Amino acid sequence: MNRISIKLTAYFFIAVLIMETSLILYLHQNIIHTRVDEEFSRLLATGSNHRDVLSENYSDTTMKHIVLMEKDEEREVLITNNQGEIIRSSEENIETLKRDLPQVNDLDLQIDQILVSDWKRSSYIVSAHPYKVNPSQSGYVIMFQSTHPIEQLVGKLNLHFGLAGVTSVVALLIIYAVLSKFLTRPLIRMKKATEKLSKGNFKVSLPFIGSDELGELSTSIQKLADDLERLKTERNEFLASVAHELSTPLTYLIGYSKVAIRQGVSEQERQHYLVIIAEESDRMKELVKNLLDLAKMDENTFTVSKEYFEARPFFEDIFKLVEPSFKLKKLKLDLICDMDFKIHADPLRLEQIVLNLLDNALKYSLEQSTVKMKVSKKGKKSVISVVDVGIGIPLEEIDFIFEKLYRVEKSRSRTSGGSGIGLAIVKELVEAHDGSIDVISNLGEGSTFTIII
Repeated sequence: MNRISIKLTAYFFIAVLIMETSLILYLHQNIIHTRVDEEFSRLLATGSNHRDVLSENYSDTTMKHIVLMEKDEEREVLITNNQGEIIRSSEENIETLKRDLPQVNDLDLQIDQILVSDWKRSSYIVSAHPYKVNPSQSGYVIMFQSTHPIEQLVGKLNLHFGLAGVTSVVALLIIYAVLSKFLTRPLIRMKKATEKLSKGNFKVSLPFIGSDELGELSTSIQKLADDLERLKTERNEFLASVAHELSTPLTYLIGYSKVAIRQGVSEQERQHYLVIIAEESDRMKELVKNLLDLAKMDENTFTVSKEYFEARPFFEDIFKLVEPSFKLKKLKLDLICDMDFKIHADPLRLEQIVLNLLDNALKYSLEQSTVKMKVSKKGKKSVISVVDVGIGIPLEEIDFIFEKLYRVEKSRSRTSGGSGIGLAIVKELVEAHDGSIDVISNLGEGSTFTIII
């Protein structure tokens, strides 16, 4: 009983079998009771007719006619007088009828009545019909109806209902076997699919089986398998990219360290190598920090604590912080904030967002160009835009720039290439604020990143 198809068949079979048995028993008993009631009614009606005729035309001739009319294999009649003596009978062997007849002397009936109704134990059902011609001429017309026709009917009913029951059981077994196989086949496929998933094999293909609950479950498992396969691919690519990103500064660190400790290297060359080592150390530190930020976001361990603060002082502080870096690269940075208003956000996380966007603009802007940081209010939302005049982003790659470690610039050079993590962090932080980020870019003309929070 470990297979769901067997359990399903058993449960349905037992439930329907109980229902069908109850229904058959109800119909069986109802038909029998109806048939017995019909026999009682017919017997009372016949006896009543005989009693009426005898009361109106009391004579030996009338009694003979009544006896002759009921002298057959299924029905008999007795006529008694007021002393309880049998004066006429359709059955020559009266003792045969007396076995099913109560004591006539004890009868005191005013209306027609069934005397013996137990058709299961008696050979006859018996009714008594009192007649009275005058005070000296009275008695009973006693009718006997054989129970053999009822027993025959019960036998036929038992046979037919038995055949119907056996046939329905066989039909139920066949139907449930087919249905359970039809219903459980997709479940078995899904079970095998989940076993593959648990073993790390995400290449699962489940057919479309409809729009019902089983179909929705199959679709969900297929989507899960596809997502896991995609995550596995992304993880491998992510690990390969991280390894590459870390190996680049490590190569410089190891190489220039060995060169710097050589004998015979001039102090000026040694200082040059140490500067490169310091730069690569900072590069590795920044990369590791960004990777930790991404890990925290994936694990939902970072928090966003929103508060209201003034916009102009906040962005002026950021402007003062990054302006020297822009001047060093011969770039101009403009802050455009025409009105002061309050922003509802996490100041620490918002600073991280803006700094990442400005760092991105710093890397890819052309010399002697201007980077604009625009801040404004739109309804209850704050709008922050960073506009640069730089290399721009190809249209076909805009949808991928927020993916982890994705870079439009593929060279991974030390001078201009980023790690491909900054924009992924920006997107995660903006979404954590229930905000949105939009990009408009033209290749060779620059890019505009707009945040609404």
